[in-house]
Amino acid sequence: MPTWPLRWAPPKTELATKRQLRAMGLRPAGQAVCGQLVWRSRLTHGQETYAWLYRVDLALPVRPMTPARAVALDRAMAARQTCPLCRVRFQTCLPLKSIGSCWGCSEESADMAAAAA
Repeated sequence: MPTWPLRWAPPKTELATKRQLRAMGLRPAGQAVCGQLVWRSRLTHGQETYAWLYRVDLALPVRPMTPARAVALDRAMAARQTCPLCRVRFQTCLPLKSIGSCWGCSEESADMAAAAA
């Protein structure tokens, strides 16, 4: 597979990453990866990071949002934004894996645990 360092790849008119395709209103459409970018990042502590490249001429337009897809997306986001204890839906995703509830409920449970101790 052809590999280029960051900023040395062919122009965006020939090859693009998934994010670049999306910005152009396109999607890879099942085509095979035809190249990759490799660079070292401070965010990954010097480890190599890869970005796959796709051909722009084989990309297809993004599928339009249908009402059914919009409902499914709203349900998925509601599951990530609703506190399981107080059942309030927030505008941001809640840290359900780390604290298990919204910030208010986690502070109340911490206060109750401190009072019981």
